[in-house]
Amino acid sequence: MPARDTTSPAPGAHLRDPDSARLAEARDVFALLADTTRLHMLWLLAREESDVGSLAERCAASRTAVSQHLAKLRLAGLVDTRRDGRHVYYSLRDGHLRRLVLEALSHADHRVSGQAPHD
Repeated sequence: MPARDTTSPAPGAHLRDPDSARLAEARDVFALLADTTRLHMLWLLAREESDVGSLAERCAASRTAVSQHLAKLRLAGLVDTRRDGRHVYYSLRDGHLRRLVLEALSHADHRVSGQAPHD
């Protein structure tokens, strides 16, 4: 098996070295992902947009807690909203976050299940 080239960025990755502002922004995103309810909500939103009631039911959390988590995610610019009559639907703002959440949970799945990691 050939050695993995760790000097080249991943496909689609930005080429610039991270400065302190970018490192702080990434740290803040990871901090928001560090809550299991928020992470579960983001995983659900990576699959499809949803409203507060559906997220609360699927995360087994109260509507109040889900609303507060969504407010934090919205304030951080990680989720968008779409109004349809009296309903507000939430979705992930971009594909970067979608891939980050899915990769984090895929990594966790490998660790929990004991499956060998892959590139």
